[in-house]
Amino acid sequence: MKTEIEDTYAEAFDGLYSRVIVTADDEEVLKRAAHDATATPSIVIGRIEGGIERWLGEKETLDGRKGVILQFWGGIGEGKPLDESVKKLEVELSYRIRQDILVKPFTAIFDALPNSDGKIDMMKRVGHCGDGFEWEAELCGRNMIVVPIMVSDFLIERQLGYAKGVMGANFWYMCKTKRAVMEAGRKALKAVHQIEGVTTPFDICSAGSKPETKFPWIGPTTNHPYCPTLKGKLGKESKVPEGVNYIPEIVINGTSIEAVKEAMKVGIQSAGDVNGVVKISAGNYGGKLGRHKIYLRELFP
Repeated sequence: MKTEIEDTYAEAFDGLYSRVIVTADDEEVLKRAAHDATATPSIVIGRIEGGIERWLGEKETLDGRKGVILQFWGGIGEGKPLDESVKKLEVELSYRIRQDILVKPFTAIFDALPNSDGKIDMMKRVGHCGDGFEWEAELCGRNMIVVPIMVSDFLIERQLGYAKGVMGANFWYMCKTKRAVMEAGRKALKAVHQIEGVTTPFDICSAGSKPETKFPWIGPTTNHPYCPTLKGKLGKESKVPEGVNYIPEIVINGTSIEAVKEAMKVGIQSAGDVNGVVKISAGNYGGKLGRHKIYLRELFP
């Protein structure tokens, strides 16, 4: 790799995730369900975020239809009982399922987390969309809830697993040109998604943030020392290197720290080989955000 890697680290934190397989009769319906359910990364405003892990062929799913593996992530409340975080995940996950998947024709959801830390019962917040007319059935070797809706029935496995994982790992690739932003980002995302167990909730993210803010009701605001257009205004406070005009970020969530590190490594390698990428760095906040520190240079011994 020809691009300089800064001697810094990416800061990441623990989170809870649920991993599911969604299937559908129609490929366009499946894509719409997957993209709608994972479209809005919302952890920073106290909701949940999702990501597409990978697409599945008919031979890889329980019902012989095309499918997709989705991950849904929620935060773990610091100093709070884990049960509270699980309950929050249950509520928020139900919103995504009810509004973005159940409403799509001929869809079904299966658990994809066999070695889970626990299970969430989907009857209360999803199954009862049948208004009491729902029922359970053994289908595809799983205990499924059948929800009667106006276009046939919606199927969801009654128990969906949850487990702890790692959220918010990231790297920045500092670019000279717009072309480099998009080319390097697409190559990095393609490489990252070859690693099992990871998702990129923002894909190519243009708005890296920081915990400190003048406007706390907004949540995280712009990481101003790294905004290229503020370089002249900030003077010595600016941390934008010479010749850099754009600093996109790729955020990675993963089922294990090992998967996250491997995804960061292949993503950095792919982005760093593109002309116009000047430097690789990462976002960290002095330990304010999470306990995991992933040192970039340690990924390339």
